[in-house]
Amino acid sequence: MELERERGISITSTVLQFPYHGRTINLLDTPGHQDFGEDTYRTLLAADSAVMLIDAAKGVEPQTRKLFAICRARRIPLFTFVNKMDRPSRDPLELLDELENVLGIGAYPINWPLGSGETFRGVYDRETHELHVFERTEHGAKRAPVSVAGVHDDRIRALVDEGTYREFIDGIELLEGAGAAFDPAAMLRGDVSPVFFGSAMTNFGVELFLDRFVRMGPSPAPRMDAEHNPVNPTDERFSAFIFKIQANMDPRHRDRVAFARICSGKFERDMTVRNARTGKDVRLTRAMKLFANDRESVDVAFAGDVVGLANPGTFAIGDTLSDADNVRFEPIPAFEPEHFALVRSIDTATYKSFQKGIAQLREEGAIQVLYPYNQTRTEPILAAVGALQFEVVKFRLESEYNVKTLMTTLPFALARRVVGDSAVLASAQLPSNAKLVEDWDGAPLALFESEWSMRLAGEWNPQLTFEPFGARGAVAAAP
Repeated sequence: MELERERGISITSTVLQFPYHGRTINLLDTPGHQDFGEDTYRTLLAADSAVMLIDAAKGVEPQTRKLFAICRARRIPLFTFVNKMDRPSRDPLELLDELENVLGIGAYPINWPLGSGETFRGVYDRETHELHVFERTEHGAKRAPVSVAGVHDDRIRALVDEGTYREFIDGIELLEGAGAAFDPAAMLRGDVSPVFFGSAMTNFGVELFLDRFVRMGPSPAPRMDAEHNPVNPTDERFSAFIFKIQANMDPRHRDRVAFARICSGKFERDMTVRNARTGKDVRLTRAMKLFANDRESVDVAFAGDVVGLANPGTFAIGDTLSDADNVRFEPIPAFEPEHFALVRSIDTATYKSFQKGIAQLREEGAIQVLYPYNQTRTEPILAAVGALQFEVVKFRLESEYNVKTLMTTLPFALARRVVGDSAVLASAQLPSNAKLVEDWDGAPLALFESEWSMRLAGEWNPQLTFEPFGARGAVAAAP
């Protein structure tokens, strides 16, 4: 996305599949910015393990803590890659201590860095007792040349100053002296994270990480259905769920793609499955796997794979697809919005495109769309977890739908479901700094600027109940 390149951040999660050492890796790359935590949450629901990327200079950042909480709640095995070791960095022991104290997870270094910043020269493999030394190249251009040597090799001592070398040796001796052995079972429970050091930008350390990941990482795990029964990846019946939808991935075709995580059985192109939400049968005629801008048709896929399905409006986030009638996974919740904005199309000639864009962006889960209660749906109110999502919507409406918009931020900070008789609701009294709206499906909500305003509405309308947003299956707050 052009906006991602401009701002230098990921805005939407990306799905890539590639073979590595006889294994197939389905990589779900998620946004790191906190305003897009909802997309990341949905993606983590489709993951069997996660890689936590830590900036060697910044350590554990606020968003890292939030996403870690999701991984811990789901007991997702967590790998840690300490990145940007080629830049000025904090002490590795200090970073390990922060992982354990801030996140409450055991940190076991699989390798150990020699130097940092300008003096970063390689990593020591604690299992093989070999030091992998790399040569700096133009970043991202090609794989960094690597040679292997012993830690006491004279060539190694000549690469760095005596202080850096001594600190490196002391670090290794301290780790080995601690005597703790790596516990694979604890990693699979999510209690211990193997830690790797490197520099992705210079292409050093990533290959060493991947070599271990395919050895240590879990295979596809069973997924619990809505009745809390396990659906095993070895089951013959096919099952999958939709965790992401994106429009206009291919600007030439303006198509919509629904990403399905296969949980069991075998996917075959042209197979017919049942959508548990609608109760309708769907023929899966167009399936694809993606790598960057390249697409490849998929004829077969198996548990653990992620496939992209052409979506003419058939699928929604959280849909269960199965060739058996009795399979239904838990729905994927939406987050309680914290930011609101009124959006208008500047040019009436593009109003149909405006409506189409709003509908498709809502379908993706990028925003929630509200309208004034019981009125003509002309000017939508956008609701989002993070304010940056509004900028993304405005940019995409213009670049993908050729619609110029005017967006006005609204002062509300709380959204509550309103429960009560429709006649009472029609005559409800709300404070001047509150607004009655309805969601896309017509369910009533009230928007408030503060908790005080919400309490006042409750006193004025004793026959109505203002319930937390999660009361209809959404989570109460962002992670």
